[in-house]
Amino acid sequence: MNPPAQELRDYEMLNTEGKNVGNAALMQVCILMQSNWLKHRKNKAAGDSWVAFPQQIQISILQRVIKFAQKPRREQLLGIRYHLEERDWYWKIRKPGNDRTAYVIGLFGTGRWYISEMMLQNFGKRTKYFRHEIRFHPGPTSLIYTGHATIKYPSRYQALPSVTSRILQAVKSRSADLIFIYRHPLDSLLSNWVWWRTYLRDSSVDTTISKLYKNTDDLCADLDKNFAEFKAFADGEPEFFASSPGPRFLSFPEFVEETELYLEADTLALRLEDFTADPLKEFSKIVKVMSLALDPNRLSIAPPRAKPYGYLTIQQKVPQFRKYINELDAETKRRIKKIGYDLGT
Repeated sequence: MNPPAQELRDYEMLNTEGKNVGNAALMQVCILMQSNWLKHRKNKAAGDSWVAFPQQIQISILQRVIKFAQKPRREQLLGIRYHLEERDWYWKIRKPGNDRTAYVIGLFGTGRWYISEMMLQNFGKRTKYFRHEIRFHPGPTSLIYTGHATIKYPSRYQALPSVTSRILQAVKSRSADLIFIYRHPLDSLLSNWVWWRTYLRDSSVDTTISKLYKNTDDLCADLDKNFAEFKAFADGEPEFFASSPGPRFLSFPEFVEETELYLEADTLALRLEDFTADPLKEFSKIVKVMSLALDPNRLSIAPPRAKPYGYLTIQQKVPQFRKYINELDAETKRRIKKIGYDLGT
């Protein structure tokens, strides 16, 4: 549902006034009220007034406004612009640039955050168009979308195949670029198991193997002790996700197949392991495909923090994990080899 034309005009006036007088807190109130009113009207057929909101929504909004008002003015204005840019109607009244829209996609646990960080550190003014989400935007723009998406299998917290299909069509028409980042799928499997079990238990979204475990031996001990849980996750068992309603995540064979499908599509596919060997060389491929006027000598590209091929040490220390790898179905093994990796058992 798009805001009526009068609301857009009112908002533009408020936005301009806020920039002139620094009344950013009032602008944020407007954004939050408008956003929540639209959602509430859609779901509850509520009226047009503030008092139509449930009390808990009012309290939530006021708490966010108080927190927002305590921020420096520059941070306030940047935050307002960011939330505005999340709305589809914003780009109907603002020109989103005339470059090719870029989509930086990775399945879970593949290094997409690393690529996003390097882009934000090196892309200069283009970073104002950076969005941490995947949505299809028709026509060439300067927007850079980054997130998770699948081509064949619906999966929790990943854009649906219907969205990816439209993105791939735009790539074929040369109105968009798609950069796909991937790594050894067994390394991704271990990272994803650690992330999902922690998220389902503690609702933590900032979990990595290096943050959770002091060393590889601790990870191996946890994996060995909870291998039945790991196997349920790798097999995509719905029971693994039962504590959090919603669709399940990809099984390991599905994950490998999705990677193969992306490599068969018209994309720039980059291996995270290659960034460890020569980060500048690999990042320069992104600069080239996006036709960016950046001086390679001025790029500052650090190698990824993730250790490549960590699964090799783990399969040596955890016999159950080694057995799982050996017993993978023939098609999954074939796909792993096709995308350029060995199993190393």
